[in-house]
Amino acid sequence: MEVAVFLDHLIPESLSLSVALFLLASSTITSMITASLGAGGGVLLLVLMASWMPPTAIIPVHGMIQLGSNVGRATLTWRHVDWRVIAAFLPGVVAGAALGAWLLVNLPAHVWQLTIALFVLYLCWGPGLPKGAFGTPGVFLASALTSFISLFVGATGPLVAAFIKQIHTDRFKTVATFATAMTLQHAPKALVFGAAGFMFFDWLPFIFAMIAFGFAGTWIGLHVLKSLSNHKFTLIFNIVLTALAVRLLWQASISAGWW
Repeated sequence: MEVAVFLDHLIPESLSLSVALFLLASSTITSMITASLGAGGGVLLLVLMASWMPPTAIIPVHGMIQLGSNVGRATLTWRHVDWRVIAAFLPGVVAGAALGAWLLVNLPAHVWQLTIALFVLYLCWGPGLPKGAFGTPGVFLASALTSFISLFVGATGPLVAAFIKQIHTDRFKTVATFATAMTLQHAPKALVFGAAGFMFFDWLPFIFAMIAFGFAGTWIGLHVLKSLSNHKFTLIFNIVLTALAVRLLWQASISAGWW
């Protein structure tokens, strides 16, 4: 009886028990993927959530879960964070989120999907960006742009990851700096979507449970990361990001009605 009461408080009315348990397990697995491979888990979780959750809840709830997951990953790897990059990234988050909250635009999905996919592919396999792109102005611009986009599509992680990977070759610095950057990028979503009227309170117990399960996955994933060399990590990282970019290209073709 007590378990049933607990589950009633934990699971939102729009989710069945089986779906909620599946998503909790998915939070562990996807966090493990991101911690060990550098990226991919957040987008995979977004896809799974989109299969069962109400459309209006997907982006704000996913954003809060990702915020918690990235806080956990950043906490466990804080010694490896490149704080110079983060210092330039933070003002861009504020600018991008403020602009997004002000405009609240609704541009065609395929525009964002196509843009993100092409940029990710370029950053993974194209010629390296000039060194000036990784200075304070370049990091600020990348942060502002991706923070603005993330309020509407929730899938800018691969782009941020690919950009940070161009700055660092060390796998732990990449994972730690990426986690800290995404923590900053997801944080404004609570304010923006809360101001827009989304009822976070109804989802809070489930969000906290997803974050807790995700933390377990992060802990496992970081132990896997230790077994990888920087070279192997870079190769796997680029393959994962390429797969995500190809998926975005496919989505863009469907959204635009090309198929």
